[in-house]
Amino acid sequence: MKVTRRQFVKGGVAAFTVTFAAPEFLCDLARAQGAHVRNLVVLYLGGGNDSLSMLIPYKDSFYYSRRPMLAVPAANVLQVGTDSSNVQLGLHPRLTGLKQIFDQGRLALVQRTGYPNQSRSHFTGSDIWSTANPNNSQALGWLGRYLDSLPSPVDPLVGWNTTGSLPHVLQAGHVAVPAIANTSSYAFSSPNTGVEATAEKAAAVRINSHVPVDRPELAFVYGSSQAALATLDRVATVASYRPSPAYPGSGFSQALQAVAGAMTKGIGTKVFYVTTGGFDTHSAQNVNATNGSYYNLMATLNDGLLAFYNDLKNQGLLDDTLVLSFSEFGRRISENGTGANAGTDHGAASVMLVMGGKVEGGLYGTAPVLNTDPKNPTLENNANDVTFETDFRSVYARIADNWLGANSVQLLGGDFRKSSLTFI
Repeated sequence: MKVTRRQFVKGGVAAFTVTFAAPEFLCDLARAQGAHVRNLVVLYLGGGNDSLSMLIPYKDSFYYSRRPMLAVPAANVLQVGTDSSNVQLGLHPRLTGLKQIFDQGRLALVQRTGYPNQSRSHFTGSDIWSTANPNNSQALGWLGRYLDSLPSPVDPLVGWNTTGSLPHVLQAGHVAVPAIANTSSYAFSSPNTGVEATAEKAAAVRINSHVPVDRPELAFVYGSSQAALATLDRVATVASYRPSPAYPGSGFSQALQAVAGAMTKGIGTKVFYVTTGGFDTHSAQNVNATNGSYYNLMATLNDGLLAFYNDLKNQGLLDDTLVLSFSEFGRRISENGTGANAGTDHGAASVMLVMGGKVEGGLYGTAPVLNTDPKNPTLENNANDVTFETDFRSVYARIADNWLGANSVQLLGGDFRKSSLTFI
């Protein structure tokens, strides 16, 4: 009998009476095994990224009339070419590293991604993007479902969540992913040191090697503990990883360094989750000012991804790695205030980034036309928001089919394949 985490929490806690403290990550332990070679790194931009400040239609006069304070001057954008609708586009001026990767053909920018009747709620929006199910935002995560589909035997470290709590996108029916925010602190918990701590760890291994078949809740705990204890030494090797070049000191960059370390050490992890937040820029967005709010967001994103890209390239792992970004929604087209307080409110469609050594880079989809005509087909909500052109599930489908080796129709509960998405 399989026992889910939900069943364990409901009925199994009282059965767990071991006298030493179990590792905090026990309930987040992985039971899934992914592809042997290919790594997927899912990147969540928390708060709702302003795509019009990241990928800029710098020849659209309405971009400047609707954003007198926040628009990036045309002379400052990092030009990336013209999309299929003949709109000239450029990256935010702080994204110099991503521009290099784009020029190397290894960064795809998928414009106007979203879904019908897009939610402007942080919670609902992030749940929908995590589940790939606008009709049931409390469903299991789309990658959680992928992990559930993997055959046994499984590696308890096949997934790695670099945050302290399990993200919805990785929630599964009978699979968990360990929360390893800090490789140095991912260790057996004991108040003692030296010989006593070693003896306690050995005792924990012996105790948890017994899996009572007649008590499924207790068997789940012991089985999870046993798998957890088996991962400690492998994770410890990641803490010693010293990349070249060095990563920046931000939490985001350090998380990416741990991901690269896990790949380089070959500890078995193939699906990673990282995040960087602060994108809910209602006020004082400061797109252009050095050390301004959005400017710093772009700096954190750019510097972390560039270090990660170069590290993997140096280690010969770039071709085995795919990075996919998502955010719960885009922002309104028109800025909401004046002067330094100007920001943008919750909007609809946004842009997704796909990066990796096997990525066919470039501009995918078409940019919105920002004129205020209510009949403008690229906008919605009385021309206040960008409407979606590519269902975000079509991006997921391409990755599921062509990278993960899964069946996207089964995984996503529908056929969202789109032939024009050839980034991988």
